This record gives sequence, C-alpha cells and structure tokens, in this order.
Amino acid sequence: MLFNAEGAAPFLLIGDHAGSAIPRALGDMGLEPADRTRHIALDIGVLGMGQKLALLLDAPFLHQTYSRLVVDCNRDPDRPDAMPAVSDGTTIAGNEGLDAVARQARIATIHRPYHAALETIIDARLAAGRQTILLSLHSFTPIMDGETRPWDIGILYSHGQTGIAVAMLHALARWGDITVGDNEPYAMDDIDYTIPRHAISRALRYAEIEVRQDLISTEAGQLGWAQRLADAILAAARA
Repeated sequence: MLFNAEGAAPFLLIGDHAGSAIPRALGDMGLEPADRTRHIALDIGVLGMGQKLALLLDAPFLHQTYSRLVVDCNRDPDRPDAMPAVSDGTTIAGNEGLDAVARQARIATIHRPYHAALETIIDARLAAGRQTILLSLHSFTPIMDGETRPWDIGILYSHGQTGIAVAMLHALARWGDITVGDNEPYAMDDIDYTIPRHAISRALRYAEIEVRQDLISTEAGQLGWAQRLADAILAAARA
C-alpha cells in the first residue's frame, strides 16, 4: 500500500514488514490471536511511525500489508525462511510442508507485486529526474534469545552509496540520550533482499533503520521517534 503518494521529498520510505494481514484462503495459519500481533508476524510500530514520518518529511511510504509469516518481502522468495515453519520458537503450522505450487502462489500474489510496485515508483522518479533516497523502516525486539539489547535504534548499511546512513549515525549520536547501533542489532548481509535489489543495484543512497519495538508500540512513541528520525534524516541529507 502506498501512503502519501504525492510526497515531494527526495526520500522514499518502505516497510517490508509493516502489515499483519493473512489472506482469507490461509485461515489463521495455525496461529493463536496473540501470535498475530507479535514480532514474528510484523515489525511492531513501523506502520504508525512510517506514516507519521512520511508526513513530516513529505515523502511517500510504500508498505506491505501482509504478514511476514505469509511471505517475507525482505527475503529472496526462494529461501526457506521466506515462509518459515518455525519463527522464534513458534511453530507456523500454515507453513509446514509447503509444496512448490503453494509457495509460488504466495510469491505471485504478494511478494512479486510488492517489489514490482517499488520498482515502478523508483523507475518513475528516476525518469522524471527526481532524486531518490531509499529508507527502509524496521523494528526489533528488546530481548532476543534471552539477551537484552542495549540499542534504542540501529542504522544498517553494507556497500554502495552508504553516505546518508553514516551521516544518520552521527546525527542520531548527537542527541546524547539514546544508544545508536552501527549495523546493530543486525548487520546488512546477503539475507537482506530489498535494499540490495532496489537501492544498491541502482547506486541509490539508502539506509535501513531499526527502532526498538517497545519505544514505538504506542502512538506517542511513534510520533516521538518519527520526529527524531525526521531531524536526523534531514541533517544527514544536508551533510
């Protein structure tokens, strides 16, 4: 889904894991209602934060509406973990024993259209001579595998046009009251699919932004972090 489609800023926001919907044909995928609101199903807080950030920056925000458990749009669709049978210790019954036909149906109806939409937006912007900086929004759990994560936010990048990501690290660090992860709690690697495909391959400036989920689980938190991010993004772009 595209929010604030007419946004005129050079920034293009995306949310690979912003949604939690499950196609009606898949039922509940064997999930308890509570599981559908956990981090295994979506990046908690990203939808609200992304919409607020889009308005602050006057940028479009393309986000996936379907759950990452149906198909993970930040994974190569051929990877087994694009449709995991187990996620953070929870069995995903609807993903057990998927055959090639079932996998291809999800790819054709969800994964491929999402990336085609992103490609179309970028193509149109470049054809019009519009500067495009791709910013991928994600969120991470405060605790993983029993370990408390100390970061409030992380900026991820790999190779290519990484200048804005590095500049964002410096801009965020100047706040002084937050802990900023440099390729933490994740490092961008060959598991990531969206940024390499759409930004690195086109030599676009980019950053992947990870905010801790407990900080953006409320509307007030989403607005506060959208404001912080808007300030950091604009400062980084000027730099």
